[in-house]
Amino acid sequence: MNVEVAPGIAFPDTADGRTWVAGAVIADPRGRVFAQRRSPTRKVFPHCWDIVGGHVEPGETMLQGLAREIEEETGWRLAAVLAELFSLDWDPGDGVTRREIDYLVRVEGDLSAPRLEPDKHTDFLWVDDDTVDVLRDDRDPGDCFITDVVRKGLDAARRLA
Repeated sequence: MNVEVAPGIAFPDTADGRTWVAGAVIADPRGRVFAQRRSPTRKVFPHCWDIVGGHVEPGETMLQGLAREIEEETGWRLAAVLAELFSLDWDPGDGVTRREIDYLVRVEGDLSAPRLEPDKHTDFLWVDDDTVDVLRDDRDPGDCFITDVVRKGLDAARRLA
């Protein structure tokens, strides 16, 4: 895999028995960040805006899982991992704690035409500082996780530009 990784990024050992999630905050050359809407039939966070990402499969490294999730959810190819933005442990209610790490990334492909996963995502948009609040949807007012992660991505993309 030919992916540029910025100095200082150390990927965790995903073979440690934990459930790992790789998140991709995808930035475009204009400094916007990609978001996609989850299908209303999804068990976790139905019909909510989200970043690209998902579980790291057994035997995969974090980088391999990140690249696979980007390709599966958008059809794009991971080109660079620019920064580690955020990490957290969370449980969607099934009793399994996930360790998620979200990275600012750049991809290759037609950024105007992502190939969304059928039945998993219904829409996409590119957000900037002026439009990021649309990601809040009808969630609980205290649930700003996606908006906060995307803001971190926008800030980091601006610093790296």
